[in-house]
Amino acid sequence: MTEPLLRVKDLVKNFSLTGGILSREVGRVHAVDHVSLDIGAGETLGVVGESGCGKSTTGRCILRLIEPTAGEIWFEGKDVMSMDKTALRALRRDMQIIFQDPYASLNPRMTVGAIIAEALVIHGIGKTPEEQRDRVVELLETVGLQADHMRRYPHEFSGGQRQRIGIARALAVDPKLIVCDEPVSALDVSIQAQVINLLEDLQEKFSLTYMFIAHDLSVVEHISTRVAVMYLGRVVEIAPSRELYTNPLHPYTEALLSAVPIPDPKVKRQRIMLQGDVPNPINPPTGCHFHTRCPIRQLPLCSTERPELRETGGGHWVSCHLRG
Repeated sequence: MTEPLLRVKDLVKNFSLTGGILSREVGRVHAVDHVSLDIGAGETLGVVGESGCGKSTTGRCILRLIEPTAGEIWFEGKDVMSMDKTALRALRRDMQIIFQDPYASLNPRMTVGAIIAEALVIHGIGKTPEEQRDRVVELLETVGLQADHMRRYPHEFSGGQRQRIGIARALAVDPKLIVCDEPVSALDVSIQAQVINLLEDLQEKFSLTYMFIAHDLSVVEHISTRVAVMYLGRVVEIAPSRELYTNPLHPYTEALLSAVPIPDPKVKRQRIMLQGDVPNPINPPTGCHFHTRCPIRQLPLCSTERPELRETGGGHWVSCHLRG
């Protein structure tokens, strides 16, 4: 087997909570809890789960936009965790991100041309201002915008157009991996389809690799090669997209899929209603994090022993004592 483009092992991110007059640590938010995953060159790994499960934090830790607490991150065989600022800046050409909010991720005081050209200037792409301008025009046209849009400001564009600008900015440095952090969640449904189709076209054209973070399983199904399901900071299941949607093994994945609407009114799906709320990540449950809401739990096994991800065959991995 070929070496994956990105390999993450036992990634941990805790956020300290301080309080009192001396601002001492009074607790920790366990946002990412020993996450391990691989992404092969040219594939799309979808990452799904409820809000607050650690999807976006995982993506930002991989890029070291947020410093991980512990774990290993390897990109093309290079140790990302050991890199200093100079090496990390060079790596930014290969690893980019598309942010969730197209309204907050663009500087309102800069023109669209300046926003996209900023990456070119930082990484020394284009020997002259004219070359950089030509590159900006090329990028705008690549994402379906016009050359004269480079003179406008972000507030003059719709949400879908702003997200296209964000995509153009990410493409500016010819990256190999793009972390798509819920890139369509803030857009209308009709615009979501356009942006998804654009991302798929760009992936084929430029041989891109995506980590596609979302909470909408129907969106992830169409764009992903494989899908990883997260719950309370942990990956509970990873499988090829078709396999996950037709044969989910983890009870949490089954519950998520049961909530996805089916466009055919003749097809009825049994809805799985989970009991209780998601536990507090400051004080997560022992053992399996999902056991407090799991309809098939067996105590004390599920409440005392943490289940490890294990392969059941065909690239399907599940973290459950009772499945697989």
